[in-house]
Amino acid sequence: MSLFEDTNPRALKDLLAEVHNCTAVLPDFQRDFVWEPGATQELIVSIANNYPAGSILRVRDAKRLFAAREFEGAPLLGDHKHTFLVLDGQQRLTSLYQAFYGVGEHRYYLDVRKLVEGADFEEAIFHVRAATKWAKAREDFALQARELLLPLSVLKGGAGGFGNWSRKVARQLSDQERIALEDALVAVEERWIQSIDDYHFPVVTLSDSTEADALCTIFETLNRTGVKLSVFELLTARFWPENIRLRTLWDGARAAHPAIEAFDVDPYYVLQAISLACRPAPSCKRGDVLNLTPDDIRTWWERAAQGLATGLEILRDDCKVMLPKWLPYQTMLAPLAATLAKAGDSRTAEAGARREKLKRWFWCAVFSQAYESAPNSKSAKDVGELVPWLLDQGEPPEVVAAFRFDPRALRDITPRQRSIYRGTVCMMLGAGGGARDFHTQAVITGKLMAEEAIDDHHIFPAAYLERIGVTPARRRDCVLNRTLIDRTTNEMISDRAPSAYLAELRKTPGFPFDAILGSQGLPTAPDSPLLCDDYEAFLNWRQERLWEEIRRVTGTRAAADLETVNGESA
Repeated sequence: MSLFEDTNPRALKDLLAEVHNCTAVLPDFQRDFVWEPGATQELIVSIANNYPAGSILRVRDAKRLFAAREFEGAPLLGDHKHTFLVLDGQQRLTSLYQAFYGVGEHRYYLDVRKLVEGADFEEAIFHVRAATKWAKAREDFALQARELLLPLSVLKGGAGGFGNWSRKVARQLSDQERIALEDALVAVEERWIQSIDDYHFPVVTLSDSTEADALCTIFETLNRTGVKLSVFELLTARFWPENIRLRTLWDGARAAHPAIEAFDVDPYYVLQAISLACRPAPSCKRGDVLNLTPDDIRTWWERAAQGLATGLEILRDDCKVMLPKWLPYQTMLAPLAATLAKAGDSRTAEAGARREKLKRWFWCAVFSQAYESAPNSKSAKDVGELVPWLLDQGEPPEVVAAFRFDPRALRDITPRQRSIYRGTVCMMLGAGGGARDFHTQAVITGKLMAEEAIDDHHIFPAAYLERIGVTPARRRDCVLNRTLIDRTTNEMISDRAPSAYLAELRKTPGFPFDAILGSQGLPTAPDSPLLCDDYEAFLNWRQERLWEEIRRVTGTRAAADLETVNGESA
């Protein structure tokens, strides 16, 4: 008997409806949802362009072979009788469900005005954290209509939702303006919205006769990745007749610049840097990179590679991005390399001033999450503004001049918000004289991280907080409650209260308690909330400490009022 019930394509909107109705659920042994919002956004861009986005594998679960649970953000399964267990496709379906149903930690939007003006879908889609005042305010249709901002959740039922939304928007205008806008919105619907509405995933459904051992084998051997021909490989082939050996150039750059090798950079970012540097109007979209000429490569390769290496050294040495995993955005490397390539190498004291400006740009971009959406457009804009600023021929770029931050956001930042989370960890590595390791007491470096298995861990252990009733999980996992701890110390901490494990550390002969904790941005006073196991007071203390450092690295002075408190505007 065949294991396969069918292998038919299924409409995205129908698959998401099954998630919402708990017709499709997950085996309980599946890992948790881990995708970052940027990955969700990239997936939606692929769907809007009707690109393949993988297949879904599920089994008709009549035998109830495994314990089941709902998708993250979907209604609770409870006693509901599900039909399918999804074996492959959890991350994609969860991310799309949360985006199109308006649940989870982020909300996704389309800037319809940009689409009307002819922008690519990638430039029009963006996301914000659901806890911000900005997101709460855009629940009001009147504001959506004024700004032509479409919450992606409007599309959960298909193109009809966009039609209703667009008609309501157009009714706000006079007859002449209404007709013009209606025509523009119809064009947007035909070009982009209908593509999403029509999108189908290939779905393989296993029959209900499939046995448990077969399911386990299938699950373990699923091939979740495909190998695509990269732009770098395409251009390598194209430039071969011109006697330009891109692979040789890349190998040479890695050998000449240890930082490029250490950070395992994708060579595509060098090509993007060249695309940004070689044009009067910087641009680095995929098409721009594919249209590079042999002369562009000959003129700019060495300068772009040197700019990339110098930029990585600044991030490593000054911004304490010690390892590739802590780089907030890979996409920031192209504009950084292009800016340094175009600005040239200064041999005077001006080099230090430029370095300070680049560091400020980096921190402002990280904490404003500037590269979370439309990174190619952001890169082009930043290079156009950064180069004159570095050369003292222009004002600070917008990402610096318009920087705003609400420190209350730190209470909601978990590893999923990779920019601020990773940036905060790196920032605290460079605070004061440098963060010191609990075990060796040495200043933490990339080498020490590898040797001592130093990673980010909870300060108040998650299990301890759960035991005393601290919910939800993101309140336990927020960046305020994380710091870099070596494996030996973390095993000693286990799930104990801070007062218990800190007492043990303090008794260790020769352990410089105040110096080590202070270097990690942790309180050391006798009435420290750590020593009192007062989690709320600790969050307050650490929020202020991290905010102090954010002000220092970005140059901002006052906190912005951007967050909500308990779902309401503060």
